[in-house]
Amino acid sequence: MQTLTPPAHDGRRARYARHALGALTVLLIAAAASAASITRDEALALAFPGATIRGEQLFMTPEQQKRAAAAAGVEVSSALVARYVATKDGLAIGRAYVDTSTVRTKKETLLISLDPAGRVKRIDVTAFLEPAEYHAPEAWLRQYRDRVLSDDLGLNRAIRPIAGATLTARAVNAAVRRILAIDQVLQGGGRS
Repeated sequence: MQTLTPPAHDGRRARYARHALGALTVLLIAAAASAASITRDEALALAFPGATIRGEQLFMTPEQQKRAAAAAGVEVSSALVARYVATKDGLAIGRAYVDTSTVRTKKETLLISLDPAGRVKRIDVTAFLEPAEYHAPEAWLRQYRDRVLSDDLGLNRAIRPIAGATLTARAVNAAVRRILAIDQVLQGGGRS
């Protein structure tokens, strides 16, 4: 009985195929992660089509920060607020806020757009550095549309959780609560 041994170059081909497959997998994951996020300008254009957008940086007073944290029920660690104001024909049609927080060990940046009354209009993920499988799907983010800050605005209440991405769901919910509370305080509401 004769034993056949594959030629040495077959081993190299197999290694090359494994490396190529690995590289392709990394590229596909990176493409999926970047496709899931959009730029801030794209998100603003989707939230406020045809509007003039003005960016501003505001600093809350320590008292405003305390009021926002109390209303949100989550930490408001920075007094600096990055906000965009959208106007059309001279009228304010909404505001959008940037919120960056840590999900598990890496950062996520959301652009949370509000209508003139302070209700959530849309949430866009502009940066997500955690693995792609923990990214919040667009359909899940749509649960927040037309929501205001209330005791009901929480996971397992008005918002259903995400299976397999609990930390992402918690981070997004905290961000939405924080932004809604900051907006109330900056717009003159949320007084204690």
